[in-house]
Amino acid sequence: MHELSIAQGILDIIGQYVPEGRAPEVRAVRVRVGQMAGVVADSLEFCFSAIVNGTALNQARLDIEEIPLRSQCSSCGKEFAVDPVCFSCPVCGSADIAVTSGTELQVVDIELADPPTGVL
Repeated sequence: MHELSIAQGILDIIGQYVPEGRAPEVRAVRVRVGQMAGVVADSLEFCFSAIVNGTALNQARLDIEEIPLRSQCSSCGKEFAVDPVCFSCPVCGSADIAVTSGTELQVVDIELADPPTGVL
């Protein structure tokens, strides 16, 4: 289950970008996961919840945006959603295509709770 190591990587990213001492204020982490990234979204969410449980990040939730597989035909230039079973251009039938999305695995943003009034 490599989703556990991916969840740990997300925690490492939070540690890099959230100011020290503000981890308890993390409310959501939004990630993009491409259809062909080889990640099971439910498993990633479960692993993330498990490793933040009992930590300063226990209020954080993982919001997963699943990105469909898309390609662009090198022959006719048409961009299209790819049926994972058939990698060819639906317009001209060419198999000379380039994947343009659907392999993503990226942290998009980290949402923090608003600081208490009067605290900057």
